[in-house]
Amino acid sequence: MNDPRYDHLAKNLVSFSTALKPGEKVLLDMFDIPDEMTVALIRAVRAAKAIPLVQTHHSRVAREMALGAQEAGLEVHCAVQLAQMKKMAAYIAFRGGQNITEMADVPSSQMKLISKKMKAVLDWRVEKTKWVVLRWPTPSMAQLAGMSTEAFEDFYFRVCTLDYSKLIPGMKALSEAMMATDEVHIKGPGTDLRFSIKGIRALPCGGEHNIPDGECFTAPVRNSVNGVIQYNAPTIYQGTSFDAVRLEFKNGKIIKATCAGDSEKLNAILDSDPGARYIGEFAIGFNPHVLHPMRDILFDEKIAGSFHFTPGQAYEEADNGNRSQVHWDLVCIQRADYSGGEIYFDGKLIRKDGIFLPKPLQALNPDRLLG
Repeated sequence: MNDPRYDHLAKNLVSFSTALKPGEKVLLDMFDIPDEMTVALIRAVRAAKAIPLVQTHHSRVAREMALGAQEAGLEVHCAVQLAQMKKMAAYIAFRGGQNITEMADVPSSQMKLISKKMKAVLDWRVEKTKWVVLRWPTPSMAQLAGMSTEAFEDFYFRVCTLDYSKLIPGMKALSEAMMATDEVHIKGPGTDLRFSIKGIRALPCGGEHNIPDGECFTAPVRNSVNGVIQYNAPTIYQGTSFDAVRLEFKNGKIIKATCAGDSEKLNAILDSDPGARYIGEFAIGFNPHVLHPMRDILFDEKIAGSFHFTPGQAYEEADNGNRSQVHWDLVCIQRADYSGGEIYFDGKLIRKDGIFLPKPLQALNPDRLLG
C-alpha cells in the first residue's frame, strides 16, 4: 500500500525544491530506498512533464566497491558519471541504509582516493544543476535519535514537509545582516573564536537543496580565523564516529585538532590536502523541528540554535577561495539546554543561547516559526 506521505514529499521535491520544468531531465539517485518512494518520485516527475532517470545503490555493495577501488577504475567511473551528470538539469538523491557506519572499516586512504577521483562529478552537480538531497528514515537513524522507528518516521515527514515559505522573511534579514558584517565573534563553553566574513556572500537555505533545511551560510575570509572552537554535537565522517571535536586556529589554519575518540584519524582527514585545515563554510541553523543531534549532518546542521564551522571546500556561491576534497560540517549547539553561547556581529550581540535578539531576526526563533 502506498503511503500518502511519500506522494506529498515527492511533489514538494519536484515542484518546490527543484522546480522542474517540462522536458527537463532529472537524475534520481536512490540509496537503499523503498521502491514505493522511488515510484512516487518517478510519478511526480512525470506529472511535471519532466524526464526521470534512476540509479539505485546498495550500501553493502558500495562498501565492497570502496574497499577494492583502484585509480584506473575510478577514472572510468568518474568519466561515465560526469558525462551523465552533464545531461541533467536536476538531481534528487535519497540516502538510506540500515547501518549508518557501513563504511567505517574502509581505510582512510581509500576514502581519500574515491573523494579525489569523484570530485569533478560532485562539483558539477553542486554548481551546475538544481539539486536536493535527503536522508531516508531507517531503524538505524531512529536509534541514533533515541526514538522508536514509528516516532522517528513521523518526525522525519513532519520536518521534511515543513512549510519553508515561513522562513523567508527571517532568512532574508539574516543574510543581509551577515553580508553587512566584518568581524564575527563566537563565545561559549570551550569556544572563543574570531573571524571576518567581509565581502563574502551569505545565502539563505529554505528547502531548495537539502531537506530538512533551515540555515544561512557564508564563509570566513580564509586567513582570518583565530581562536578555539569546541563542538558539542557528535558527528560521523567517512563512516567513523567523532565526539567532542576541538580545533585551534592561527591565521585561518587549524594548528591543533583533538577529539574524544580517534584523534589520529581526525588529523588524517584534516591532512587530506592543504585546504582541509582551513574553513570553507560558516552557517547558522534554525529549523524549529530539529533540536538534538543524531549523527546525521543533513539534520544536525539545521538544529535550532546551532551553527556549523566547516573544514574544507568552500561553496562557489559563498567562496573564500579554499579548495579541498574535504567538506566536513561540524556542529555546535548554543541553546541554553546545551550550555549556551553567543554570536556577535561587529560587536553587536545577535544571538544568545540560541535565540535571535534583533527584531528582524526574531522571525527565525522557534516560537515564531511554530506559532
